Amino acid sequence: MRESLGRLEFNFPWRSYQANLLKNFDNHISDNHFHVIAPPGSGKTILGIEIIRKLGEKTLVLAPTLTIRNQWEDRLQSFFTKNGTYQSYSFNIKSPDDITFATYQSLHAFYKTFEDKNDYYSFFETHNIKTLVLDEAHHLKNEWWNCLIDLKNNNPFYIVALTATPPYDSNRTEVSKYFMLCGEIDDEIAVPDLVKETDLCAHQDFVYFSKPEDLEINFIVEYRRKIADFKDKLLNDKTFISFIKQHRFFDEPKAYLEDLYSNAEYFSAILIFLNACGVTIERYKLEILGFNGKETITFPTLQLEWLEVLFQNLLINDREQLLEHEPYLLRLEKELRSINVLEKRKVNFIGEDSLYKSLASSPSKLKSIVSIVSSEHESLKSDLRCVILTDYIRKEFLDTEEVDTQTINKIGVIPIFQYLRVHFSNKETLAVISGSLVIIHNTILKAFNLIEDCDSFTFTPLPVDNEFLIVTSKKRTKHSIVNIITKLFENGAIKILVGTKSLLGEGWDAPSINSLVLASFVGSFVSSNQMRGRAIRKDANKLNKTGNIWHLACIDNTVLNGGKDVDTLRRRFEAFVGVSNNNEPYIENSFERLQFPEHILDETIETLNLQTLKEAINRNDTIKKWDQAIVKGSRLLKETKIFHLGELTYKKQKQIYYFDVIRFFVAELSFAIMLFYLEFVFKSIHIVLNRGVVYFLYTFFAAFLISFGYKLYKAITLYIRYGYLDKKIKKMGIVILNTLFELGFMTTNKNSVTIVSKRIDNGDIICDLIGGDLFENALFSTALRELLEPIKSPRYLIVKTSLFRRRLNIENFYPVPEIFGDKKKNVLVFQKHWRINLGMNKLFYTRQIEGRKLLLKARLFHVYNAFNKISKQVTVWK
Repeated sequence: MRESLGRLEFNFPWRSYQANLLKNFDNHISDNHFHVIAPPGSGKTILGIEIIRKLGEKTLVLAPTLTIRNQWEDRLQSFFTKNGTYQSYSFNIKSPDDITFATYQSLHAFYKTFEDKNDYYSFFETHNIKTLVLDEAHHLKNEWWNCLIDLKNNNPFYIVALTATPPYDSNRTEVSKYFMLCGEIDDEIAVPDLVKETDLCAHQDFVYFSKPEDLEINFIVEYRRKIADFKDKLLNDKTFISFIKQHRFFDEPKAYLEDLYSNAEYFSAILIFLNACGVTIERYKLEILGFNGKETITFPTLQLEWLEVLFQNLLINDREQLLEHEPYLLRLEKELRSINVLEKRKVNFIGEDSLYKSLASSPSKLKSIVSIVSSEHESLKSDLRCVILTDYIRKEFLDTEEVDTQTINKIGVIPIFQYLRVHFSNKETLAVISGSLVIIHNTILKAFNLIEDCDSFTFTPLPVDNEFLIVTSKKRTKHSIVNIITKLFENGAIKILVGTKSLLGEGWDAPSINSLVLASFVGSFVSSNQMRGRAIRKDANKLNKTGNIWHLACIDNTVLNGGKDVDTLRRRFEAFVGVSNNNEPYIENSFERLQFPEHILDETIETLNLQTLKEAINRNDTIKKWDQAIVKGSRLLKETKIFHLGELTYKKQKQIYYFDVIRFFVAELSFAIMLFYLEFVFKSIHIVLNRGVVYFLYTFFAAFLISFGYKLYKAITLYIRYGYLDKKIKKMGIVILNTLFELGFMTTNKNSVTIVSKRIDNGDIICDLIGGDLFENALFSTALRELLEPIKSPRYLIVKTSLFRRRLNIENFYPVPEIFGDKKKNVLVFQKHWRINLGMNKLFYTRQIEGRKLLLKARLFHVYNAFNKISKQVTVWK
């Protein structure tokens, strides 16, 4: 251990969750990686310094911003020394010390100065740097990644990665790179632990809905109408139908089997489109894909998603194979561009991008913000500390005099400020801060001067309202202005602060925030969790502080699910856990915990908003719900939820997620038989009297078979095919668990682990692993979800078989989870446990001809649900 690091010592007692994390550190660092998820307020920086001390090696600490970099040095001096006397540190990466604090940008700039990268590697070797600490490691999705992974691949390091939110919602390549650098997640500090220890305050998320303005509604309706007209015209376009019928996949499928196997969606879209046009699909075209003559195929309706698949391939992905039709394809391309369906090589008939931009920046949200701030001010009075974060400044609205949705038609810092300036009664407590613009009310100049001499700044009256002043520094940096505004906010001179998420979303610390409005379009896990973290920190001056986090959504009433803006909000809620909003509170990471109805209609929006404002005022209820929910668990677990879906299918066969149709069918059949029996006996007494009991029994059985023979056959077939859903899911869970144990993925004692599968009130099934550690729980949940999801491109398929199944023409296909599918010997272990728990089966390798043929058939069985979400992973406090 380096001498200076040995002199460091934490000056305070560790919190219980910090002590537990450090207790397991030696086991986790055995692979030279320590990857920790720790939410804002958990003492992540302090834990990082303690880990540096434990490792005892010369260290480079990397942070995303100068503010966060400086916090490391501040925490080091404040918590690990007696009088801030530690000297063996550096802020200059070119002159490293025992601990060097730098930013990712500075490392990247340093990396680029080396023409010969061997000199770059040698620099770290020469200076004996052996530990790399990556703070807020989720930032490593961009070009900073290259200089780090290059360094890691050529020098041996301890890698310590600290983050509040891994970038799970990034693309597969970026996520893979992230984990390649940081290693698998070793430990996690849970938000409920922090609330329990009062290191985070009790908090709740609230959603305020708005209706689009008339112009936006007209835009949406017109957009949908153009798409509908295009689709109707296409179904009767003989030229296009003829063009599709000549496509090689339809005209000569036998000659292009390999292409069909690799792009099942494309082939499916062709068949579904032609079927919708009334074209007869020859039997042999399905038989060559694995269907036999006895199977009945029922095609789904032509959804817009299928048109997307069709045109994305015709105009982009498959275009090189259609060069002889290029003049016609150009016509189609021009037509799609004219209705805004084709943009940047992407076909989109749903209008997600176009409509989302309209709804996400809807000026109707400006009215929502005024309502929220007014309600919060009425409730908290002088205690209100409200921050509103958004994406853009929109300086073009700075001199706008008429404040309405006609003149201010975009959301941003200045539009929000203007609306609050005009429509909020206590405007003297309002301020604006961004990287290039600061506005305050003239009544706080005295408070401003007490913090910093006003002579160092220029104060220019706002043209549309001279009570407000634009603040410009004569010589100081923007960081000093941020510090001044933060102090004014903390002491209450400013109560409502409008700013950009880029400036205040990460690294900014103002513990007094008790109301946060997220007026940002960003729905990524990382950004939304970082912004939300501003409001849930505890306030040493307000021990009973609660945080209200407000989310805004503009409803698209032309679709049942509320539209893309609501979809983005649902995704945002995947990023964090919170307490539910019902009488029996629980802690989970889902939008559903807020108990909103599935379909939000125009006529219910006002009622929902009034109810939400009423709930937000009752802050003591938030504390009570956290207290009730926390005692129900001890840690966060991954849980697989299988959604209750409708019964429409591509072929008249139902997959795993339709098993429970049996329960209702058998109940219906039993009731009908009982009524039949009573009625038959009542009506047939004369047969017993005239012909005798034996003749009566013959008559009864004949009538029974005529009435119920087919239904009994159907019931038996359904039972063989499906069974009961929750029981089947549990058996699948046992298969996965036993395979994990046999292959050595599980280290917990087997007797301590159980699988629980049950139906919840809305018809969904939940299944989780009880007793495993966090890593084991995540492995199990991921494997189960892969097994249940629509089939994409697994290496192996497992098919249930039996004598009855062959006779009744029943097949169920399941993808072997990726964790087992990488090696044949692992797949065979999975197959063995499947046979023990779920019966006979066959295994197919999908990278060979027979397997690829079966894979395409399996995909077609799932084709109706190709665009539906079948299951999801939820994080639950248990």
